[in-house]
Amino acid sequence: MNVTAIGMLEFNSIAQGIDSTDAMCKTADVTLLVSKTVCPGKYISIVAGEVAAVQQSVQAGEDKAPECTIDSFVIPNIHKALIPAIAGTVSIENVKALGLIECFSVATLMEATDQALKTAEVEPLRLHIAFGIGGKAYVVMTGDVAAVKAAVETGSNLAAERGQLVRSVVIPRPHPMVVENLI
Repeated sequence: MNVTAIGMLEFNSIAQGIDSTDAMCKTADVTLLVSKTVCPGKYISIVAGEVAAVQQSVQAGEDKAPECTIDSFVIPNIHKALIPAIAGTVSIENVKALGLIECFSVATLMEATDQALKTAEVEPLRLHIAFGIGGKAYVVMTGDVAAVKAAVETGSNLAAERGQLVRSVVIPRPHPMVVENLI
C-alpha cells in the first residue's frame, strides 16, 4: 500500500470509537495504525493509506456518530518521519538540541508535528499520545538548534491558533541523562 496520508478521529465514547473504527476499516483500503483508549476516557483511531482512501475512511467514522467526534483530521502528503514516530520505532544516534511541543488535543499535536517536520531538518524522537497524561499529547524532536527553533515555532503556532497549545520549549544542549530517559 502506498502511504501518502494519515487520518485520525478522536471520540468522547470508547464504545462508539470502536464501532466507528470498524466502519473506517470496512470503508476503504487503509491500514489501522492506532486504535486505543486514551485519557480521560476517550478513544482514538489513526489510519494510513492513499489520500482518497484515508478521506473516505475518516468520513465514514465521523458519519457513524458525529455527536461523539471530538476532533479529526486528514493530512495529505504526510512527512515520512511521522509514521515511525507514531509507531514508536524511531532510533536516533546523535541527539543535538531538543524541541518539545505539548498540546491538549492529540489531533492538533499530530498536525503540528507534521508541520514542524516539514519546516526544518528535524527528526522526531518521541510522540506520546494521551496515554496516562490526562488526554494531552507531546512530541520531542531533535536537530540543530536553529532547525529545532524553527520547527517548534511552526508547530506551536498551529496549536496556539486552535487554542490547544500547552507549552513548547527548546533545549539547546540537553544533558545525556535527560535524553536517555526520553527515548
